[in-house]
Amino acid sequence: MTENRTRVFPNAHQDMETARDIPDTPQTRSPAYRLAFADDSFICRDELRPVRLQLELMKPELLMSEYGIESTVVLFGGARIPEPAQKHTAKTETLANLSKFYDEAREFARLMTLKSIESGNRENVVVTGGGPGVMEAGNRGAADAGGVSIGLNIVLPHEQKPNDWVTPELCFNFHYFGIRKMHFLMRANVIAMFPGGFGTLDEMFEALTLIQTNRMRRVPFILFGRDFWDSIINWDALADAGTIAPEDLDLFHFVETAAEAVEYIENWSE
Repeated sequence: MTENRTRVFPNAHQDMETARDIPDTPQTRSPAYRLAFADDSFICRDELRPVRLQLELMKPELLMSEYGIESTVVLFGGARIPEPAQKHTAKTETLANLSKFYDEAREFARLMTLKSIESGNRENVVVTGGGPGVMEAGNRGAADAGGVSIGLNIVLPHEQKPNDWVTPELCFNFHYFGIRKMHFLMRANVIAMFPGGFGTLDEMFEALTLIQTNRMRRVPFILFGRDFWDSIINWDALADAGTIAPEDLDLFHFVETAAEAVEYIENWSE
């Protein structure tokens, strides 16, 4: 329905208000009497999981479409990587040394957002997981440029609350990892991977698998910090073993700096 069309029936908000303004009786106090869509206990039942999956797919999709977001630059990376000024708080020397990638993520997001602003913040909008570390750096870089950015948070017991630089109207929260992953990639024009842990590896290999199997179109796929990636993954061993094809190693590209990444994107071709 269009917003300016005269409604024939009351909308859901009106009925919720009407339902609140009723006599207090044993019948109206019963959970059975609550409107189904306004009943948290009912919506959270295991049998309603398909409905919740659909809602988590639809809500961010509708709000991003209404905001005008057409394509994104995806930043994945570790929540535990501190900014250089705080590297003394890092739990390991390696994490402290990786803090340089906080600044590179911030600068990369800033440079990409400057280009996004030219499209009215519609194309190549930075999207992160919305949390700390590299994610924070990405949203912060977008804010440095005066643009908007997206945060796709998820409910976790630690390391997950929206950072201060996510655009509030584009700050989402998820229950289902699978739906969150879909939103990361549905609009992706660029994927940038920074050093990280299990979550980063999971997101990287899922995206590479989708591209490798032609379930997703090929996009610039950038890995920041070759020494880190080569130290944790023996890429050549995978190709030598035949578990991937040699040409699969061309699906991604290593860079060290934000400037290198932007240059690669500008000159990229499938």
